[in-house]
Amino acid sequence: MSYQWNWSVFGQETVIGDGATYADWMLAGLKMTVMVSLSAWVLALLLGAVVGVLRTVPNKGLRAVATAYVEVLRNIPLLVQLFVWYFIVPELLPAAWGTAIKQLPPDVQQFGAAVICLGLFTSARVSEQVRAGIESLPIGQTRAALALGLSLPQVYRLVLLPMAFRLIVPPLTSEFLNIFKNSAVCSTIGLLELAAQGRQLVDYTAQPYESFIAVTVMYLLINVVVMTLMGWLERRVKVPGYMGQ
Repeated sequence: MSYQWNWSVFGQETVIGDGATYADWMLAGLKMTVMVSLSAWVLALLLGAVVGVLRTVPNKGLRAVATAYVEVLRNIPLLVQLFVWYFIVPELLPAAWGTAIKQLPPDVQQFGAAVICLGLFTSARVSEQVRAGIESLPIGQTRAALALGLSLPQVYRLVLLPMAFRLIVPPLTSEFLNIFKNSAVCSTIGLLELAAQGRQLVDYTAQPYESFIAVTVMYLLINVVVMTLMGWLERRVKVPGYMGQ
């Protein structure tokens, strides 16, 4: 039996009868994907910077803690971590906290678990980029800053991190893109992001090709926007002598 293409399905009203069209569902999924990914990226960038710094400090204890953090989060599959945050963590928290979380609306619980999981998972990868950026800098920069009377925290804040972040924009771009793609895993806990909305459209319309072509185009659109913005940022912060100049 030949497949019957029907692109007009996106303009049809959903079977729920709420006045929305299937295109509205797809746009809502796109919006959720962007919200989750950007929120998780902020968390990943902040934690990644802290852990990356800790991996380069002289204190062996702090380095060991940071290394353990990275190894645990990098070596446990993302899906497993997502299930832990969504199903297990509320049960391990004090009873009052766990009950409060379970009483939240389901979409809030799903959104929170998705942001925390994606943020922590990506922060471990970002921290490695930050560590590599710091360690790529000449040791003379640190010695000169210390000789000028700066404390070690000031050396990191005023000298090392500003330079390191300018050097690692390209690898950070890859991590930024990955967080959007990894957000598709969050559909497994019921979050109606882009991939989940695509599957839901298939369930209600039996038009899988149109649905997933639309999903693919939307992910490509996200990638083009991210690559364009990060490419502009890379050109703005490029350091002569370090990045191809």
